[in-house]
Amino acid sequence: MAAPERSGRLDAPLRIAWLAYRGNPHSGGQGVYTHHLSKELVALGHEVEVFSGPPYPELAPEVPLIKVPSLDLFRPDDPFRVPKLGEFRTRYDVAEFAIMCTAGFPEARSFSWRIRKVLQGRQADFDIIHDNQCLGSGILGLHKDGFPVVATLHHPITVDRDLDIAHAPKLWRRLTLRRWYGFVGMQKRVVSQLPCVITVSQSSATDMCAQMGVRPQTAAIVPVGVDAQHFSPRPHVAKVPGRLMATTSSDVPLKGLIPLLEALAKVRTERDDAHLVIVGKPREGSILPAAIARLGLENAVTFRGGIDNDGLVDLYAEAELAVVPSLYEGFSLPAIETMACGVALVATTGGALPEVVGDDGDCALVVPPGDPAALASAILRAVDDPPLRERLGRNGRARVLDKYTWAATAKGTADVYYRFLAERGDARARATAGAPL
Repeated sequence: MAAPERSGRLDAPLRIAWLAYRGNPHSGGQGVYTHHLSKELVALGHEVEVFSGPPYPELAPEVPLIKVPSLDLFRPDDPFRVPKLGEFRTRYDVAEFAIMCTAGFPEARSFSWRIRKVLQGRQADFDIIHDNQCLGSGILGLHKDGFPVVATLHHPITVDRDLDIAHAPKLWRRLTLRRWYGFVGMQKRVVSQLPCVITVSQSSATDMCAQMGVRPQTAAIVPVGVDAQHFSPRPHVAKVPGRLMATTSSDVPLKGLIPLLEALAKVRTERDDAHLVIVGKPREGSILPAAIARLGLENAVTFRGGIDNDGLVDLYAEAELAVVPSLYEGFSLPAIETMACGVALVATTGGALPEVVGDDGDCALVVPPGDPAALASAILRAVDDPPLRERLGRNGRARVLDKYTWAATAKGTADVYYRFLAERGDARARATAGAPL
């Protein structure tokens, strides 16, 4: 398949190496992003090969997966495991384990080393290398090796780090978190030198330039999407009176679950049938169980983990109201999933959420982040007003169909590729002619 630089066409199909240092299909957004965007890029006529570390993504049949094995130190059934001696085959394995033993998170760094070795000498095989938020030193190495590298940074990880540290109750925990987030310095160094960085919202673009050193001229905004055919209203599923729902990819302060629990306690003083289903599960050492007990919510909060997409849509259909209580979001897949399902939504103004859901009262009721009283007031307003919920749900689905489909994400991403390759070609031409870059 001819590359645009060789064919002279700016719309020629591209050969894309997609890099995912982890691709969990059921937790977090990286696996979802990888699955849907690779599928839709192929539908546009491009060739995509996904190179991934474990946990591996679930891909469409037409998208090949090239596994890049690691020690898989954080597998769900054995987190922070100690590998057997025979598992250490390369210096990358030794370094990966050593970083974990010093309380660091090694996966982005070690995957980048491995993938640079895997792709060594293959510059002629791909038109684009697309890194999905690994941003390890080996990714910068690929750029220096002559590969055309584009990266996605969904939102600056500095936000997660700062919130986690600020909410840590003890000094030892704050010190441990600083070590865990030690990779952030590497990511800042790498992303500040890459020639093209895609992000998912204007809020994230502003923040990654301010906090990660991304150069504004290298930033491009392409919102993510949702499978609106699958995530759709299910009128045959009965609503459960008082049912609230929140979907969280991780049990961290960033997601705002403590303010939501405090809001639920306030709501239950007026609506004793109000209860919350949280799609996800508390991590080991979580403060959520203690907060639930403190607020007397033991019989009003349920965690549901391991839900497949079909079960998730049923849960949305059963909910009278979904809540995204995040203190910050670079985008928010749960918000657009809720809207696609035609379910009324309460969200905060954290990060990009106002961009995603629109004006207050249109597709969602919008409140400040970290404000349990405001959250409770909005929840009560919605649960007591069925016509309002119906209107919010109807408007939300229309907004998703207009703005947030994976086909639109793929088209926008391909447009970024073409612009980048054209600019790269111009820069090479100027360099060849001896003109300043």
